[in-house]
Amino acid sequence: MVFALDGDLGAGKTQLARGIAQGCGFKGRVQSPSFGLINVYEGGNYVVHHLDLYRLESKEEIRGAGLEEYLNGEAGVAVVEWASRWFDQEQELPRGILRRVRIRTENETRRMISHEDSGD
Repeated sequence: MVFALDGDLGAGKTQLARGIAQGCGFKGRVQSPSFGLINVYEGGNYVVHHLDLYRLESKEEIRGAGLEEYLNGEAGVAVVEWASRWFDQEQELPRGILRRVRIRTENETRRMISHEDSGD
């Protein structure tokens, strides 16, 4: 399962990633992997790979970082922040289920979340 998250800076993508990791049974600290690109959370029901593409500017940079392996359903759950930098609507999607989640900031305390599923 891949969760492809998009939204403005500060919209709550990392907070949603935290909830997904906790929902998968991870009990530890979940924080944004902005500088390291990926954090791996083990010890729950599923391994959760938390990717943050904010610092990568092109699909070529993302491919060059070798992140495709984390999109394989056999690797566990992947949560990808700033996913539109990698996936576009027409792109061939990874095997398995992809849930695209868009978080829109309404004001300081209100968010609108929409999602679309695709895949097997």
